[in-house]
Amino acid sequence: MSQQPVSSLSGISEIGAYLFTLVAQIMRIRSNPMPSRLVDILCFLIIGVFLPVVFMFEIVVVLPAFHEPGGFFHTFTFLMAMFLVFNIKGNMIACMMIDTSVNVKKVDPPSDQLNWRECGECQKLAPPRSWHCKTCKVCILKRDHHCIYTGCCIGLRNHRFFMGFIFYLFVGSVYALVYNSIYMWVIHGHIYSNWLTVLKLVCPMLHMVTGTFWSNMYLVFYSLNILALAYGVLLLAYHVPIVLRGGVSADRTKESKEKYDRGVYQNLRSVFGNRMHLAWMSPLIRSDLPDDGYHWNVPTNKQD
Repeated sequence: MSQQPVSSLSGISEIGAYLFTLVAQIMRIRSNPMPSRLVDILCFLIIGVFLPVVFMFEIVVVLPAFHEPGGFFHTFTFLMAMFLVFNIKGNMIACMMIDTSVNVKKVDPPSDQLNWRECGECQKLAPPRSWHCKTCKVCILKRDHHCIYTGCCIGLRNHRFFMGFIFYLFVGSVYALVYNSIYMWVIHGHIYSNWLTVLKLVCPMLHMVTGTFWSNMYLVFYSLNILALAYGVLLLAYHVPIVLRGGVSADRTKESKEKYDRGVYQNLRSVFGNRMHLAWMSPLIRSDLPDDGYHWNVPTNKQD
């Protein structure tokens, strides 16, 4: 009888190891997914730590002020919040873990080595559209940029998850800001509807000299909500047009911006994969990319 729990734990560990190996084979997990620079670590902690704390505050304090716990709207809003937080955190973690470097697999350059170039840092041939990152210390396939919030480069294999991260961050921020604004300016307007509140939002240092701990804490959460919304809006406004034209942030000249434009549909497919109509719903949905990142054909005709 004493051997049965041991065998059960052994079986569970074997299943866990198998699933990890399977995910690693599909996604090609990075050897060191954690941020390395101090600025990357600090920005990662803003999302990694404050998001769960703010989420708990919203569920425990704000939501019961609107809907009766256990009721339909309370349950619906709670599930919606869980869905948004899962997609924000899930896409962020996927960005950090997936290896999108040129070392994902060994690929020999074509005989003519067309558009391949020698990387001065790696001292080896790099495929088209790949660029070296000094922070990640490797060439990245279809490199877009180095993201300080995930501490890694955004490239071919994790571009979809980065777009999902900022999209759901925007949606979640809008959703939370509606509730928070009504909670603060209407339900508790007798506390917050004054010029001192506005001054505290503009100058957070005033929290240290006036107001109670809990009233100031809510203003901090409200300020983070506004910052998250501004962050999501700015990133979406910048990155969506780039994705729609099939480019990357590193494109600087007009020729490079238009070189790989295959039309809106194919451009979206090159980022979100063959199942792009489902891929946006969850980072767990597999959606294989049509390109391998090593060989690129310059389009002659665009397909809208």
